[in-house]
Amino acid sequence: MTEQTEKSAAIPAAITGTYVYDGRMARMGYAINKMFMSLKDAENRDAFKQDEAGYAAQYGLTEDQMAPIRARDLVGILKQGGNIYYVWKIASILGWNMRQVCANQASMTLEEFMQDRYPNWKAEG
Repeated sequence: MTEQTEKSAAIPAAITGTYVYDGRMARMGYAINKMFMSLKDAENRDAFKQDEAGYAAQYGLTEDQMAPIRARDLVGILKQGGNIYYVWKIASILGWNMRQVCANQASMTLEEFMQDRYPNWKAEG
């Protein structure tokens, strides 16, 4: 057994609360990631914002892949094979900052997330 194989064998098959992005997930999420990658171009971002379902149809996304996009459920997108780097494209299109993304992934509002992490935090306004 090579050193790399030994290291790989030591990684648990499932780590509670995580979604391991492996070859199976990459194949499952191919269409969704291809669509996300296309959003690097401004004209594609505009087209996506105008008609998300129509834009996604060009890439053959399934209903299971579209549902978390419509719901703005970043963890759901990961579960459908979305690569975390491409999922950031959706967050940036929505104008979300890092704290908003973290709150979404924790299934919390931004206010709940900030209060949980920083007990003395007060919302502005």
